[in-house]
Amino acid sequence: MDGGQLTAIIIVAIIMVASIIKAGVKSSHLHLRNAPPDSQAQLENQRLRQELHDLKERMKVLERITVDKENSLAKEIESLRDR
Repeated sequence: MDGGQLTAIIIVAIIMVASIIKAGVKSSHLHLRNAPPDSQAQLENQRLRQELHDLKERMKVLERITVDKENSLAKEIESLRDR
């Protein structure tokens, strides 16, 4: 083997090792990202879900009040017209 062939083999070997290392690092990052959340994060998630539920209920009440007011306002206007 001459120097050129040896250089090519070394370059290919370096690239192969680098790609294996890169795949290992990428795999470990994916594993951490898919890890189950800890108890603190689960509690925060639960709290936020409850808060969202409460806000949705408030929104329903406000929508009902708004619709009722519009209906009662329309009724009042009609009753004033009838006088």
